[in-house]
Amino acid sequence: MAKNIEPESKLPNIIGPGTKIIGDIETNGDIRIDGQIEGNIKSKGKVVVGSNGMIKGEVFCGNAELAGSLNGKINVTELLSLKASSKVSGDIKTGKLNIEPGAIFSGTCNMGNQTGNEPLLNVAKDNKK
Repeated sequence: MAKNIEPESKLPNIIGPGTKIIGDIETNGDIRIDGQIEGNIKSKGKVVVGSNGMIKGEVFCGNAELAGSLNGKINVTELLSLKASSKVSGDIKTGKLNIEPGAIFSGTCNMGNQTGNEPLLNVAKDNKK
């Protein structure tokens, strides 16, 4: 039985370099950000922030890959990958977390089964080991 896929979820949304958006974004599909966003992002798909991309606000998504900057909170239901060039200042809530050496993260992290019984991990360091 074939799934009914909404057309907008087939093609990724792209915010290109040199573009600045002030406001909230909602999408059922994937989104790639190589520009600047000041606002909240809600995506049922994957959020990718390129190395020159920057978000100031909250992100809610299924999966995320950050190579750029995030100043705010991020809530990922599945996997969050922080690339070596990423800089995150804010709180993370995710199912799984992958951090490459060189990534910078300052804030709190709540990872794993979201039952509310897990302690918060306070992290304020540069992972360049």
